Amino acid sequence: MSTTARAPLSPHVLDNPAWASLSGAHAALAERPPGGGRAARYPEDVSPFTALADPDDPRAWADLRALVGPGEVASLAGVLTPPDGWETVGAIQGVQLVDASLRAEPAPEAVRLGPADVPEVLSLIELTRPGPFRARTVELGTYLGIRHRGRLVAMAGERLRPPGWTEISAVCTHPDHRGRGLATRLVRAVAAGIRERGEIPFLHTAASNTEAIRLYESIGFTLRHRPFFMAVRAPGNTAATPS
Repeated sequence: MSTTARAPLSPHVLDNPAWASLSGAHAALAERPPGGGRAARYPEDVSPFTALADPDDPRAWADLRALVGPGEVASLAGVLTPPDGWETVGAIQGVQLVDASLRAEPAPEAVRLGPADVPEVLSLIELTRPGPFRARTVELGTYLGIRHRGRLVAMAGERLRPPGWTEISAVCTHPDHRGRGLATRLVRAVAAGIRERGEIPFLHTAASNTEAIRLYESIGFTLRHRPFFMAVRAPGNTAATPS
């Protein structure tokens, strides 16, 4: 009996969403090494993410080292084992969930958050710790918040934007206001804006965050992938600091 060789499956855009974002919707924000096109990162005050065009390509790792500098740390997703000379300094097992049956709808009480709201946003992020958020992260997409007596108590927004998809991120609620469905309403509202562009919502969270995973699955998200989020140190020593 003859067998037919199967062509390898092409990588899915969500397998490397940071690279797809930095090469597409967020290309204007991308920082790249001189003459190197196989690694990119967001500005430090926008997002900690760096990305490789192909994690299996040694040239991409060489470009990443040129980008971040010898001895410096880069945050990557989807890389299991860095090449020789690179040191893994931290790793978190994550989950990637995609919209399968989410009911997306506006939240009339939600307000658009912008640069003037960043101090309040950072305070809420610091209290709830949903993930990395920087002073200019609001530039990545639409962020919505709910206020109670003028105080920001819940928020959610858009982060990575690979072609055809948008990541929902920074979903958090002040501890004093949990149990009221605020996060769910904001996720549905952010998703409504994503759907209006003809894109599909997806999101990431830590695999250990079982409460959040149950919530997302209950409103219509389904597990697609279990990526690792890693911090890796480039080979070489950092530049000596003058005494």
